[in-house]
Amino acid sequence: MPKPRRPALDYLVYLAVRLVVCVVQAVPPGVGFAVADGLAWLAYRVDRRHRRVAADNLRHAFPELPPAGIDRLVRGCYRHFLRLVVEIARLPRGLRPYNWRKYARMGNGHLSVPHVLSDRATLVVTGHFGNWELAGYVFGAVGFRTFAVARVLDNPYLERFLKGFRQHTGQTIIAKKDDFPRLDAALRRGGKVATLADQDAGPRGVFVGFFGRPASAHKAVALMALEFDAVMLVVGVPRTRAGYILHCEEMIDPREYADRPDAVKAITQRYHAALERMIRRHPEQYFWLHRRWKTRPRGETAAG
Repeated sequence: MPKPRRPALDYLVYLAVRLVVCVVQAVPPGVGFAVADGLAWLAYRVDRRHRRVAADNLRHAFPELPPAGIDRLVRGCYRHFLRLVVEIARLPRGLRPYNWRKYARMGNGHLSVPHVLSDRATLVVTGHFGNWELAGYVFGAVGFRTFAVARVLDNPYLERFLKGFRQHTGQTIIAKKDDFPRLDAALRRGGKVATLADQDAGPRGVFVGFFGRPASAHKAVALMALEFDAVMLVVGVPRTRAGYILHCEEMIDPREYADRPDAVKAITQRYHAALERMIRRHPEQYFWLHRRWKTRPRGETAAG
């Protein structure tokens, strides 16, 4: 049963967030990043629980790394995501249709753009990696009509604020749990729908290999691809020395799996393998702080 909300507290939290966003937008970028780096250092020091989760995840994912290497990646993870907050907060004030290349560039658009332009439904699959908010923002800014599946925040004031940000350039947000009719309609019309597909799915998920361990994954992504004949694009937006790159790691056509009894698991495994390849190239840009391997196969002890 959900906890009762406290409207006054929700509104104070919302005001605090708006104040932080206003300050970030007002100061020079270098100042914002310096503050983010300081907060990342502080979070690493005081947030022991998530720091331990990240270190444990990384030890399993990169068993060849020494403790110092694991610790360096944990610190890098905190730094990346605090800087990401600054970058996302500044997007509405800076990104325009004529200057989007200042923020990101197409790494291999020949794999993704034809499908975004086609009449066939497309599922853009990504994870909590790089700057996942930037892809939808850029595609909306340059005129593509896209949809994104997102969880509704418990705080209604923050939910309206974040939804307004995400839809600022034309992207449409579809609620993850309560808006299936709109999702169904979008895919039947050949819509382009983005979704984060790297969360733990609990005991009802399908187990696939992810960084050498079984991980519970949601079946819905593969089921949608099969039901709506939707091409699946596995996409990441990593930060590089040249800036962010909109990169399509793999294109998966569900027609290749139409007659396979294990189609759902096979597709789910394939896009997880593609996500893993991208993350391995930029491991500090993945959200190792969450318990991705929390649910274990029957007979195994729960992770973390």
